[in-house]
Amino acid sequence: MLYIMRHGKTDWNDMKKLQGRTDVPLNEEGRRMAEEAREEYKEVHFDICFSSPLIRAKETAEILLEGRDVPIITDDRLKEMCFGVCEGQVIVFGVDESPIIPFFLKPEEYTEPVEGAESFEELFARTGQFLEEKAMPEVEAGKDVLIVGHGAMNSSIVSQIKNYEIKDFWKAGIPNCKLMRLI
Repeated sequence: MLYIMRHGKTDWNDMKKLQGRTDVPLNEEGRRMAEEAREEYKEVHFDICFSSPLIRAKETAEILLEGRDVPIITDDRLKEMCFGVCEGQVIVFGVDESPIIPFFLKPEEYTEPVEGAESFEELFARTGQFLEEKAMPEVEAGKDVLIVGHGAMNSSIVSQIKNYEIKDFWKAGIPNCKLMRLI
């Protein structure tokens, strides 16, 4: 089986700040969410966990798997998408004129990344490589694999597994600390 989970909440989530690669820690609510997920998913078996090295994802994985003998392996290819100069900006849909808004509302129109940001092609290339080299060999060997990551990064994995078109990038809608079974 292949499972995916998004990290718990951070102060920047609450402030509607775009995090991207900025290494923002979980807040108390985010830690509580991870603890609740630990209880909710205690019967779900995992052999191995791959996590983004960003603290909000890694800490979520550590809290979720506390007391279990499940290795947590970080991989840079699971970092959140880089949003360049827009990281740290407060994004309010319908109010802001930020050049990053099409990424969230009409991803098929996000063809020119903002300054310093990653493109969809770059995101899909690195997460696809991770799936091919790390996750899928474990799944094919009969192991239950968990990936703990981020909104856009997770959506790229879901999109590749489910063969979504780019316009459906956000279709899966992965809430914080909720487990999604992919395979």
